[in-house]
Amino acid sequence: MKTTRKTGRSQKQTKPGIVILATGGTIAGVSRFGAQAGYISAEMGIDVMIDAVPEMRTLADIRGEQIAQVGSQDMSFAIMIRLVNRINDILASGEADGIVVTHGTDTMEETAFFLNLTVKSRNSVVMTGAMRPSSAISADGPLNLYNAVAVAADPDAAGRGVLVVMNDRIHGAHSLTKTNTTSVETFLSPVNGLIGTVNYGKTTYFRKPFRRHTHKSEFSVAGRTSLPRVDIIYACADMPADLITCSIESGAKGIVIAGDGNGNMNAAALETASRAAEQGIFIVRSSRVPTGTVGRNIEVDDDRLRFIASDELNPAKARILLMLALMKKRKLPDVQKLFYSY
Repeated sequence: MKTTRKTGRSQKQTKPGIVILATGGTIAGVSRFGAQAGYISAEMGIDVMIDAVPEMRTLADIRGEQIAQVGSQDMSFAIMIRLVNRINDILASGEADGIVVTHGTDTMEETAFFLNLTVKSRNSVVMTGAMRPSSAISADGPLNLYNAVAVAADPDAAGRGVLVVMNDRIHGAHSLTKTNTTSVETFLSPVNGLIGTVNYGKTTYFRKPFRRHTHKSEFSVAGRTSLPRVDIIYACADMPADLITCSIESGAKGIVIAGDGNGNMNAAALETASRAAEQGIFIVRSSRVPTGTVGRNIEVDDDRLRFIASDELNPAKARILLMLALMKKRKLPDVQKLFYSY
């Protein structure tokens, strides 16, 4: 028997309260014809999206707010900060039991990881989106949204960090990554696997995240409007080392190298990056390879060159963590420990 939750809402309400925060993306996109690839992203408002899936109201008491209306290629840290501050305000006040965030898929893993490190609550925060616009034949957005609300309303989802629900899968923010440009099966969690599955609102969980997140995270962006600049440089054959110099001259406080293989780069880039590290620029070695970890002091002498190994984090997520880390002064060994902790 479901018990009434102790929130700021009326004690007569027995269904969980869920707030859907919309940011745009393909899930809110519209195309002229149902059978075409092209569409305009972020056209639909959240109230229209909620009305299109009335079955969600059997799962929870729902209301929506429009935080932004952009394609996720235009997602900014200003929007992310506004989003997490709103999430923290809602959950701290007891206005809702859980949050759903609708978002484009292009940068969903970055926003998910950012929220995973800056949300200050055990309550469920679930992201979802779509690979097909709302007007497409066999649009995936409505069921994704329904399932996301089901997970956010499920007490067993609490304490598992920020989750991403797509295509009947429940992913953890630390592990998921987009792997296909157009397929509905685009998101995978190749290193640590799924958190669980959700089938027409019925949830099954396999595990909990083992890295620090949300209410146990040390990071907060309250009162901030921006973050330190960190750039990503993609390694390749005969990589031009002057890209590192250009990045620093443009104001970067840290650089993530999307390295070859196990976070490698050529000799010229190693030398230039090492000089930058001596000058106080934080250099993180990640990898352009889709799966696997980047180990410390394997092919590269990180101790001597003053580099940081990204461990399990891909370049995009390594950038997020480094930006948050650089909000205060830290020594290099302390930053490396963050990559093992988060």
